[in-house]
Amino acid sequence: MTTDIELQYFFDPFCGWCYASAPALAGLAEQFSDRLRMLPSGLFVGGRPISSIADHAWRNDQRIQALTGQRFSKEYHQNVLLAPNGIFDSGPATLALTALGEHAAKLEPRFLHAIQIARYVDGRDTSNVQEVATVAVQVAAEHGIELTAEIFAERLRNDSDLRERALERVEDAQRQMDRLGIRGVPQLVARINGEAHVLNSEALYQGPARLVAALDELSADA
Repeated sequence: MTTDIELQYFFDPFCGWCYASAPALAGLAEQFSDRLRMLPSGLFVGGRPISSIADHAWRNDQRIQALTGQRFSKEYHQNVLLAPNGIFDSGPATLALTALGEHAAKLEPRFLHAIQIARYVDGRDTSNVQEVATVAVQVAAEHGIELTAEIFAERLRNDSDLRERALERVEDAQRQMDRLGIRGVPQLVARINGEAHVLNSEALYQGPARLVAALDELSADA
C-alpha cells in the first residue's frame, strides 16, 4: 500500500521556538517540498510595544540558544528588543509569507527562515514593512522570481485581498489546532493516509535526520 502523507507545520514568524526548529523544517522542505503545508497561527499578529515583552523574550531566547544552539545575536537584543518605540508584530511577515506562497509554495519555508535570520542574527526590525519586503524580494530573487521591494511593501500595507487571504489562513490554522488539541507552536502534524498524527515537539529541535526518522517510523506503522 502506498503511503499518502501530508505535513502540516504550525508556526509564527516571531516564535523563538519556531526559529529553534528551523534546521528540521529546512530538512522537511527539501525532502517533502510538495507535501509540506505552512500554517501560520497568528500568535503574535497585532502590534504591541516591544518594551512590554523585551526582558521576557531575551531570557527565553537565551534559554533556546543554550538548549538548541540557534543564535540570538547582540544586534538583535540591542536593535530589536531594546529599540525605542519598537513594535512587536508578526503581521507583516505573515502577509509576506502568504504573498510569496502565491508565486510558489516552496518560497514559504525559505522566507520564514530568511526572516528569522534577519531578525535574530542580523538584528533587523522585522515588524517593519519595508524590512520584511526587502527580505521577501531577496528570497524570491534567489528562486528566479523578480519582484520590486517598493511594490511588495505597498501590497503589505494596502492590499485588502491579501490581508483577507492571510486572515483566512490564520483562522484555518487556529481551527485545526483546536480540533487537534494543539496549544502552542511550533507543531508538526503528519497526516498519513488521512489520519492525523501530532508529533512530539522535541523532535523538531533535534535536526532533520531525527525528524525524518520519526516520520519514517510513523509511515511504516500506518
